[in-house]
Amino acid sequence: MAITEDQALRELSTIRVPNGSRDIVAAGRLSDLQFGDGSVTAVLSIDPSEAQIFAAVQKAAQAALAALDPAITARVVLTAHKAAPSPKSAAPKNGRNPHQARRPEGYQGDSQIDKIIAISSAKGGVGKSTVAVNLAAALAKSGKRVGILDADIHGPSIARLLGLFGARAGTAEVQGRRLIAPQTAHGLKAMSIAFLTEDDGPIVWRGPMVQGAISRMLWDTDWGELDYLFIDMPPGTGDAQLGLAQDIKPAAAVIVTTPQDLALADARKGAAMFGKVDIRLAGLIENMNQFVCSNCGAVHDIFGQSAGQAEAAALGIPYLGSAPLSIDVRKSCDFGVPIALGESAEAKLFAALAEDLIARI
Repeated sequence: MAITEDQALRELSTIRVPNGSRDIVAAGRLSDLQFGDGSVTAVLSIDPSEAQIFAAVQKAAQAALAALDPAITARVVLTAHKAAPSPKSAAPKNGRNPHQARRPEGYQGDSQIDKIIAISSAKGGVGKSTVAVNLAAALAKSGKRVGILDADIHGPSIARLLGLFGARAGTAEVQGRRLIAPQTAHGLKAMSIAFLTEDDGPIVWRGPMVQGAISRMLWDTDWGELDYLFIDMPPGTGDAQLGLAQDIKPAAAVIVTTPQDLALADARKGAAMFGKVDIRLAGLIENMNQFVCSNCGAVHDIFGQSAGQAEAAALGIPYLGSAPLSIDVRKSCDFGVPIALGESAEAKLFAALAEDLIARI
């Protein structure tokens, strides 16, 4: 029989961290789980000083995986990474941060990126990915070197928005390390979990694996020299968002919302999360604030009257502007060509939003 991901995670969850109460999955030690032809490989992240005490864990985890199917080769690999500094504001009173970023040894794929900008919303469905892609495209059109990282592991959409659906990432040898080669479209370098999976099925991963995948897509991708890297963050304010903010430490973040009261309430949560990890908010963008009928020109406040300016003022952050609910934007998303690349009114709007954002970073 073939070992499924759920089976492997269930077995690995029975293995405890030495001198700890949590299992290796819940404790974030499982950084990768790979399935090949007749094999399964689990990668556990440890500190170099833990190599001896984790030898027994390695043996137990390998035995647990092997027991699932004797015909399959089971491997458990221990990798020692350096821990990156954690933000002081996120550290508990005892001075130790429970979430430690662990970068791989050697050349870092993000080492030549000037500024990283997180595009966030605690609520899904507000058009965050559309805004992120068009801000990035507007800057690329202006001559900037821009990339975009799709950090939504469970619902990636950047590949489709850039016309790259079905594309697969390759690899490149860079300064002694084998890195992921990003896809390129419309002048943008792009990376998404969609480029690393074989089909359009769901990604069923626990929090630690999601966190590890996001960080590795940044650190292990050959981004080259970029002026700006946009990160399309997943919705919510849980483990993935907190880990991403701490591991990557963007230069600034942008909150995307709609005028709807429910979206505004979640936007406040997202803003509060960035405050807790000491990441500056560059501003708020109100998406789909109005719909203009293409036949009669009537303006409709589908999600309620604009409240973005008042919300930004209440949060103490700049109001970058608003974008309407537009059928042309929807069509551009379906075609995989960001509307910001054109000369329409919407393109000029995103160009102005991008210019204002960069001026505040």
